Amino acid sequence: MAKGDKINFSTPSGFPEFLPSEKRLELYLLDTIRRVFESYGFTPIETPAVERLEVLQAKGNQGDNIIYGIDPILPPNRQAERDKSGETGSEARALKFDQTVPLAAYIARHLNELTFPFARYQMDVVFRGERAKDGRFRQFRQCDIDVVARRELSLLYDAQMPAIITEIFEAVKIGDFLIRINNRKILTGFFKSLGIAENKIKSCISIIDNLEKIGEVKVKQELEKEEISVEKTQKIIDFIKIDGTVDQVLDKLKYLAQSLPEAEQFSLGVAEIETVIAGVRNLGVGENRFSIDLAIARGLDYYTGTVYETTLIGHEALGSICSGGRYEELVGTFLGEKMPGVGISIGLTRLISRLLKAGILSTLAATPAQVMVVNMQEDLMPIYLNVSQMLRQAGINVITSFDKRGLGKQFQLAEKQGIQFCVIIGSEEAAAQKSSLKDLKTGEQIEVPLADLADEVKRRLS
Repeated sequence: MAKGDKINFSTPSGFPEFLPSEKRLELYLLDTIRRVFESYGFTPIETPAVERLEVLQAKGNQGDNIIYGIDPILPPNRQAERDKSGETGSEARALKFDQTVPLAAYIARHLNELTFPFARYQMDVVFRGERAKDGRFRQFRQCDIDVVARRELSLLYDAQMPAIITEIFEAVKIGDFLIRINNRKILTGFFKSLGIAENKIKSCISIIDNLEKIGEVKVKQELEKEEISVEKTQKIIDFIKIDGTVDQVLDKLKYLAQSLPEAEQFSLGVAEIETVIAGVRNLGVGENRFSIDLAIARGLDYYTGTVYETTLIGHEALGSICSGGRYEELVGTFLGEKMPGVGISIGLTRLISRLLKAGILSTLAATPAQVMVVNMQEDLMPIYLNVSQMLRQAGINVITSFDKRGLGKQFQLAEKQGIQFCVIIGSEEAAAQKSSLKDLKTGEQIEVPLADLADEVKRRLS
């Protein structure tokens, strides 16, 4: 680089960077999500950011969103070290684009060390090689849970997912939301009853999954491109538009199951969703929090049973804020055995971006400190340090002002960082073992004995 050339230090496109107030919001949400996950017995794991390319492509992903080329190239003076390590340029690697495929590899690698059903949570960064745009990133954090079993997995695990979603979103107070539940067997069984060819069912399900994005007219056009007749297309539209209360929709589905030809898979899906709904109710989820929506398909091929999408009431344009479902074959990919699982995922980075922009969430204060001990006199610094430690030992977050500057400027600095209280101790207060406590929100200032200071601050913070 020539002398005087400027370095472009802007962030790479699609890779987020957080201010302290934004990062504190993310950490608060992560703590809330983690607490709920662990209350249901989910255990944390971590998988590498980098996986072998053949692992990431195991479920048929051929690279539309994979970031390639993650292979350490050592400089010439360290080539012997590289050769000794066994690394070769042909050993293709890539950054993980989700957490379910790495989970499958993780279980294969640690099969004999895990207890099944295996319930894990993971809140890692993943990478997508997609065009960066508003609300979409190439690097983002996902919060996933999955329960995986060997051979059989109770449908009550499916029922737990809406309970977990409800607890998380009620805790973070994002407003009214609705968890929309469906079962892929119902959709597949309905298409079979219409006589739609097996090799067209998956593409038809993918088309339906886009109903909210492209609208009914476009869905009809796309179905007709699949050579689905106008009559069958209308039956599909009428079916996925069935609505009403959960019980009303269940009754309509059970009635249909008695009249549809070749309804075995359809009936199985209805029985499964009925079991899941009963479990959701037994877990105490409010009736206003969930519904049956036959248009929810989750276009990914690996979903085989229950599927979920969660939307914010009044902010449906934000799309799904938490989704997932049940799969039968995905996790057993590397072992050649049936390992059913069910899981959900929250794309936290995307969610924060959307909710901040919509004004549904607000960033937190730039600092976690609740109190600033101001610097009135340099010779009183031993007292300031002692008082700061006393407050910390009482569970209060404290910044001690080490730099001597005007009192007004110290108040401004505290206020700018969102600190509510300032502790003021001058010569007279020190001699009397007292302090002045200033509330920057109200402007109130009171005298408090040092012995009572921690209790007074905690009382005012509560």
